[in-house]
Amino acid sequence: MADVLAREEYVEQAYLFRILWERLGQDMTLQDLLEQCRYEVLATTKLPLAIDFLFSELKHSGAIATGMRRLSHYFTPYQAFLVSQAEEDSGRFDFRTSLLVLQAEALYKSSTQFDRQGLFFYQFESLCRHRLSYDAGLKSMSLDPSYNEDWKEWLLIVQKQLGLVDLADLIYGRSEDFVAYRKRHLGADAQAEYPILFGVREGKIAYANRRKEPLFLFAAMQRHLGYPHVPKRETIDQTLELIPQMQRRIERLEARMKLMEEEHRQGIDITKFYGKNMPPMADLTDGSDLQENN
Repeated sequence: MADVLAREEYVEQAYLFRILWERLGQDMTLQDLLEQCRYEVLATTKLPLAIDFLFSELKHSGAIATGMRRLSHYFTPYQAFLVSQAEEDSGRFDFRTSLLVLQAEALYKSSTQFDRQGLFFYQFESLCRHRLSYDAGLKSMSLDPSYNEDWKEWLLIVQKQLGLVDLADLIYGRSEDFVAYRKRHLGADAQAEYPILFGVREGKIAYANRRKEPLFLFAAMQRHLGYPHVPKRETIDQTLELIPQMQRRIERLEARMKLMEEEHRQGIDITKFYGKNMPPMADLTDGSDLQENN
């Protein structure tokens, strides 16, 4: 089980994920990048040792998600889950996007605005926007040491009831605004039956977004809670590849048009297509005649 790390550990993790994202497209392998980053991160943290282990795991297994799982005391199961999803060949979640998601999460954990409510919405919105597995994703979230036991129990409940119960209702039922509603209608002695995890603000936002698209709920929560925006999948600009392809096709069309024009005027002179070491036509004719005479 991972432990809550010191602030400098999350700062260095965010730096590692950022430079990996920046340099991954510079014709360098991930092994070379990890070896290079090992000397750039702060040596007083535990991250250099973790990088050494990930480097060895990458050389032996070809993946780093397994190494992150084995370093469960340093990397959270949610971090390992994101990387494992990115390393799957059949998935749509690419590795560069996972680095951006991990960087934003590490920065948020190192900031003074960090709270469990914002972390939940950021992690769960990452699952929704990138269409990752809710079952495995919520299971890994429940193992995050940033959540206490009440949060872990509720995350497992969400894992089982998601799809049967609206997410906004699940949030509203654990908010202080729901407790205030019970007291107004059932009397001042009415108490919540379950631990309260969200405040009045989160409860009102959840109640206002019931039976709506979950992305509207996340957008409202992000505006009011101030947790990081979830990075989106990078779109590749294919126009840069189309222009050279079109240029090559135009050149081939021009060459064909020239051949057609020459054939229409006076026929095609095939001698210009001979190689440099090709003998003249007269020599070829003389040689053939000699062979026939012999």
